[in-house]
Amino acid sequence: MDSGGRILSGTSVRDKARPARALSFSRLSACDRSRLRCGKQASHLQPIIIIMAKSPGISTAKRRSAYVCNECGADYAKWQGQCEACGAWNALSEVVLESAAQAASPASRRSGWAGKVDAPKVTALADVRIDAQARVSTGIGEFDRVLGGGLAEGAVVLVGGDPGIGKSTLLLQALALMAARLPGLYVTGEESLAQVAGRAQRLGLPLDGLQALAETCVERILEHAVSQTAIAVQPKLIVADSIQTLWTESLSAAPGSVSQVREAAARLVRYAKETGTAVFLVGHVTKEGGIAGPRVLEHMVDAVLYFEGEAGSRFRILRALKNRFGAVNELGVFAMTDRGLREVPNPSAIFLSSQVERGPGSIVMVTREGTRPLLVEVQA
Repeated sequence: MDSGGRILSGTSVRDKARPARALSFSRLSACDRSRLRCGKQASHLQPIIIIMAKSPGISTAKRRSAYVCNECGADYAKWQGQCEACGAWNALSEVVLESAAQAASPASRRSGWAGKVDAPKVTALADVRIDAQARVSTGIGEFDRVLGGGLAEGAVVLVGGDPGIGKSTLLLQALALMAARLPGLYVTGEESLAQVAGRAQRLGLPLDGLQALAETCVERILEHAVSQTAIAVQPKLIVADSIQTLWTESLSAAPGSVSQVREAAARLVRYAKETGTAVFLVGHVTKEGGIAGPRVLEHMVDAVLYFEGEAGSRFRILRALKNRFGAVNELGVFAMTDRGLREVPNPSAIFLSSQVERGPGSIVMVTREGTRPLLVEVQA
């Protein structure tokens, strides 16, 4: 057998007149292939000279894969008919965790979510240098409240919510208001650049300093982010809309799969920590109301914000479910108008009726959400 997987049939002592010929292993019968694997000779191919040649420079590392449930994201080492976590049938699909090149390189596993790491060593916490956390105001007071006082340098924020709730509108407004102080890049994977520019014009946002990129490959996005030209400066703020549309070249799974979402988010988180660039990730939600994708996605980011609102109502509530830079369960109240989202400076007025005189069975109570007290009317 040569390096191309062919069987070399040559001459023997008893049959010297027989010319040498090469036979493809796939053209042999099943019986002959079985005999060759067992070390026996095929009946009509005697004698057979098998040459196993190993080409130099070819790695024998295998790629790592797993079987992930499409419904809940649970992963298993082997395929099985039913997912033990959610009970769904025939919902497991194979995903590649790392390519063969990554598996052969131990150095590929040495960079974590927090950026490149040096040789591990024990360090006293008293000797760790702590710099003052620099924050940049988004220009939207309610947004700053939920973020904990502004956008921190190198923060990765995941924003989830129902379709059409206003996630892209809020982030585009914040990006336009911060463009003069913090150069940004709006990466769209669901809309065209014409749609993004049209929405910015309808909202009356200044287009000067706004940079946009229609791309879904993470490697190309980071190439554009690190490149600095006369037209576009290196951004310090990136909005990825949405994380479910991004994919990386190192994996062969389809965009939106569990492995692609996890690896694409890990690349952006690592870039944010290494360069100090703030990143907003827009996330889809499932029919149960949770953010689509693996649960580890919420652990990787610094803050998880959820946009919610009642059907038919113009009011929106931005809630912080996780925040490493501020208080959790903080609320930001917005109203959707024809000029985009507007802040509600006095949210208590929403929860109080317009009646001047209170009737029987109606009281006003004080509750607190995060650091904000709210007046709420309770009726029997």
